[in-house]
Amino acid sequence: MMHEPTDRQKRYLSAIEDYLNRQCFVYPHEPQQTLFEAMRYSLLAGGKRLRPMMTLEFCRMCGGNWEEALPYGAAVEMIHTYSLIHDDLPCMDNDDYRRGRLTNHKVYGEATAVLAGDGLLTAAFSRLAMAPGSAEMRLRAVEILAGCAGELGMVGGQILDMASENRACTEREILDIQSRKTGALIRAACLLGVIAGGGTAEQVKAAATFADHLGLAFQIRDDMLDVIGDAGTLGKAVGVDAGKNTFVRLLGMEACQKLVDEHSNLAVDALAVFPDHEWLAELARALTKRVN
Repeated sequence: MMHEPTDRQKRYLSAIEDYLNRQCFVYPHEPQQTLFEAMRYSLLAGGKRLRPMMTLEFCRMCGGNWEEALPYGAAVEMIHTYSLIHDDLPCMDNDDYRRGRLTNHKVYGEATAVLAGDGLLTAAFSRLAMAPGSAEMRLRAVEILAGCAGELGMVGGQILDMASENRACTEREILDIQSRKTGALIRAACLLGVIAGGGTAEQVKAAATFADHLGLAFQIRDDMLDVIGDAGTLGKAVGVDAGKNTFVRLLGMEACQKLVDEHSNLAVDALAVFPDHEWLAELARALTKRVN
C-alpha cells in the first residue's frame, strides 16, 4: 500500500471497518455465536481492504455516493475472506498464520473454519440483495460477483492451481490460474463500484481493463514478495511458493518487475475515461512497490 495514507484512503478504510464491525454478523439473540465469532475473527482481521476501497472509488468516479457502495464493497470483502479461510485449510495450503495471527482453523478447528467460510460466501449475496439501488442494479451486481467468485472465476482458478502442482506450467497456464484465482475478484470489486455508481457501458469496459491489468501486476508482485519479503511485514510465511508454479519461478525477478511496471501502466491508462482518477492511479502505481 501507499506509505502515507491519503485523507481519502483514511476515510474509505474507516468507513469500511466501521461497516464491517457494526453491521456484519451481529446477532445477539441467535444461538450459533461460535459461527459468528469465527466469521468475524477473519473478516475483522485487518488487511489492506484493497478490493472494497476500489469499489467505493469507482462508485465515486462514476458520480455516485460512495457511502451507498459500502454493501457492495463488503460483499466482495466477504468473498475474499472466505477464500482465505479455505485456502489456509490443511487440505489446501495448510497455513498457520494469516495477517499476523493464527489462521481460522487453528483457532476454531477445521469444521468451524469451513462453515465460517460457507457463511461468509452466502452472506455476500444476501448483502448485495439488500444493497441500495434498483432491482436491476442489484441483480447485475449478483451476476457479476457470482461469475467472478465461482467456477468461472476464483474457484476455477483454485482448481487449476491445485491441478498444476508437481509439474511445470507454461506462462499461459499460469496466466489462466492467476487471472481467475486473484484477478477475477479484483475485477468484481471494480465492476461493482461502477454498477453502484450508475456508470456507463464505456466505464464498465474501462474498469474491467483496469482490473485485469492491476490484478496481474498485483499477483506478480505477490509472487516476488514470497521470495524477497519478510514474514513479519507480510503477516504470513514466506517461501511457501518455492515449489509452485509462479511468475518468479518461470520468468525470474527482473522480468517480473518489468511485467509489474508494464501492467500497472496499462491499468492506469484505462482510467482515462473517468474524471478525477488520479487517486486510483496513484494507488495502482504504489502496488508495484508494496512490501506487504
